[in-house]
Amino acid sequence: MNKELPPFHYEEFFSKKSDVALIIPTWNEGERIQKELNRIKSVGIPSNVDIFLLDGGTTDNSINDSFLKEIGVRGVFTIKAKGQGTAYRTGFAKVVDDGYQYCITVDGNNKDSVEDIPKFIELLEQGYDFVQGSRFMEGGYHENTPKARELAIKYFSNPLLSIVSGFKYTETMSAFRGLNVKILKDERLQIFRDIFQTWELQWYIASRVPKLGYKVAEIPQSRVYPPSGPIPTKINWMGNFRIVFQLLKVAVGYYNPK
Repeated sequence: MNKELPPFHYEEFFSKKSDVALIIPTWNEGERIQKELNRIKSVGIPSNVDIFLLDGGTTDNSINDSFLKEIGVRGVFTIKAKGQGTAYRTGFAKVVDDGYQYCITVDGNNKDSVEDIPKFIELLEQGYDFVQGSRFMEGGYHENTPKARELAIKYFSNPLLSIVSGFKYTETMSAFRGLNVKILKDERLQIFRDIFQTWELQWYIASRVPKLGYKVAEIPQSRVYPPSGPIPTKINWMGNFRIVFQLLKVAVGYYNPK
């Protein structure tokens, strides 16, 4: 399997102990990533899941080694090239190479209900191959979601990817997901190509796995934005235009292997 990966440095604190990996991208998230990791620790997840951070070059001391060891983080990738897709390809390569069976992904900005991670694992163990967290399905919850973002998800990205994939999604923008690692190794997807650098990899996987016969499910999650202050996101106004363009490219099959 050819893996096109960016230059990175990997630091490992603990050896492999689980068949489940949790990978979390982070970049100068400050207290947000620290609060999220403390929430993860408070419900005992580091005892049963191996945690990896995908760091885009944090300089705010939010993920210092002593803190990460206290949490129980297995290892940290420091990745020289920016972009969510670049980070995920690096983390996914580790997940494949180390023989994990399942992989959970979640953002590192403390918006998602990380306490629900065991529920994702439970569905994967029941035979689902791809589990998408959804704030909009019955049982899900969201708070302070920017209205323009909510409308774009409900009336553009959800219908578009539902049509393309053949699976009716109620959520397409949350990176809170569970995957069977066989998806990452599927040569019909070829997810390790360097064409995937930002958010397109997330939607490409969601659009392709139902069509390839994988068993897909959604699961309720909570996604809460802070009531005031800057929105915890790396997506600026130009990024919103790129998202639309990338979604359309996914829809027309631009990223499909040739």
